[in-house]
Amino acid sequence: MTDTKFKGLLFDFDGTLLDTNELIIQTFLYVLDAEFPGKFTRDDMLPFIGPTLIESFSSIDAEKAEDWILKYRVWNEEHHDELAKEFDGVRETLELLYEKGIRLAIVSTKRREPLLKGLRLLGVEHLFEVIVSIDEVTHAKPDPEPILLALNKMNLNKDEVIMIGDNSHDIEGGKNAGVKTAGVAWSAKGEEFLMGFNPDYMLHHITDLLAIIEEPVNA
Repeated sequence: MTDTKFKGLLFDFDGTLLDTNELIIQTFLYVLDAEFPGKFTRDDMLPFIGPTLIESFSSIDAEKAEDWILKYRVWNEEHHDELAKEFDGVRETLELLYEKGIRLAIVSTKRREPLLKGLRLLGVEHLFEVIVSIDEVTHAKPDPEPILLALNKMNLNKDEVIMIGDNSHDIEGGKNAGVKTAGVAWSAKGEEFLMGFNPDYMLHHITDLLAIIEEPVNA
């Protein structure tokens, strides 16, 4: 891989590699419906996919946010393996990328423990050399801190990696860190939404990465 442009791929996790959209939506509805019966719909939950829990719940009631987060985590953990599922081709593609010598990392706004649980569910934990969760940083995406931390841990340059994700935070975070970015068309918020943030690439299937990593250095 020494003659190709990209040496590493940084992935968001929820909604990018693991389909946790239904899990997230149902968890938010469970917590909020207890406080506001019938007030919120599934569509109302879409903006909460991506930001940190404290950001999402504080947008409704900052004083109750911490209590809601505790309830969220309990219900989410109980139903994680039941509602979360792999996006098509993820495991096989990650294994191929790994075999080709591409270095893989996770950069997520999720806590480390549930993140590891999701990686184990997918059976890909061993493929990632670096995991940056919300627990390791002071500022979450779109702040560049998590992405720059991953680069530092991997000893890679900014022009050698792509930040890949399903939300605006991933694209903006990548741009703020000065790296290439890729949106995923299977985002719950839709391809058109992500295109509004001008990612360098748009993946329609995760296997699209296999062609992208073969781009020569001077491309």
